[in-house]
Amino acid sequence: MMWKRTGKVLQVAATYIGTIVGAGFATGQEILQFFTRFGYWGSITIALSTILFIWLGAKMMLISSSIRAKSYEDLNKSLFGDKYGRIVSHFMLVILLGVTAVMLAGAGTIFHEHWNISYQSGLLITMVACYFLLRKGMKAILTINAIVVPIMLLFTILIIIETLRTPGADKFLTLASNDSVWAAWASPFLYTAFNLSMSQGVLVPLGAEINDRKIIIAGSWVGGIGIGFMLLAGHIALSVHMPGIQQFSIPMGGIAGLLGPSIQLIYIFIIFAEIFTTLIADIYGLTLQLHERLKWTRSFIVLLILFICYLASQIGFGMLLSTLYPVFGLISFGWLFLIIRKRMSSV
Repeated sequence: MMWKRTGKVLQVAATYIGTIVGAGFATGQEILQFFTRFGYWGSITIALSTILFIWLGAKMMLISSSIRAKSYEDLNKSLFGDKYGRIVSHFMLVILLGVTAVMLAGAGTIFHEHWNISYQSGLLITMVACYFLLRKGMKAILTINAIVVPIMLLFTILIIIETLRTPGADKFLTLASNDSVWAAWASPFLYTAFNLSMSQGVLVPLGAEINDRKIIIAGSWVGGIGIGFMLLAGHIALSVHMPGIQQFSIPMGGIAGLLGPSIQLIYIFIIFAEIFTTLIADIYGLTLQLHERLKWTRSFIVLLILFICYLASQIGFGMLLSTLYPVFGLISFGWLFLIIRKRMSSV
């Protein structure tokens, strides 16, 4: 019985890490923009972000469990009220479709640039894998994260071991920055708000399905600490190569390249795996949301979402995302404030 509960806790933790840690995290851009560019403040703000992930991840899943949420719209209605909750959920639907299209395009690019398979073939392979995995529902998401997350953690450990052998490994303790201290302190709140609100599609139904307070809380602790460890490892590695590393569009790729071809191979697989886990998480959240509203079969909705994202991945989605992301950032702040304020007898 104890082993079964431990397994459930680790599944929740792995799904939490896999949902939060997306492609932006893997490339190093998120860590650079939200933490490392603020110099030695980065370590302190990562600690604050870790606390927020543990506390608010647990709270979000516990609220979802208590209201028996079928999709993230149920949580948003609970936070914003019926009318505004529906509006926020509609906006999230558009954002998630945009992000899903970009993730699919990213997967196709990896097939083309690193595995010598055409872009279109890469898209189709990824779509077929998504469709068959998502037919198994939440079970598939738990399983895929249970495989991918340990590999991501192994890569993180390899990066930190190699970084500690590098001269100037303690640079993260003394790194100066010209950026505002206020911006540095706002950053963990913005980072946590954005990532938690983006991960509602999986964490809300996960909380409702697990429906065990102790497992949810323990899973949030293990998952939150795992996210914090990976953020800190990335921050330490990036700090060594500051400020020059800022010129790379994929900063962690530059570091992985210095560590030899085998590490770089693992790194490319991890970027694909993180894109893939984010992709299936987003499609799963969208499917639940549309199924609740339209009552179509889930298989048909998955095919429809994949088809829309396939079309969008042909033309690129940069302009739409550059318009929607700043607005979504503001809504995420409001969402974070409301979830902090939300009173629950059991939270």
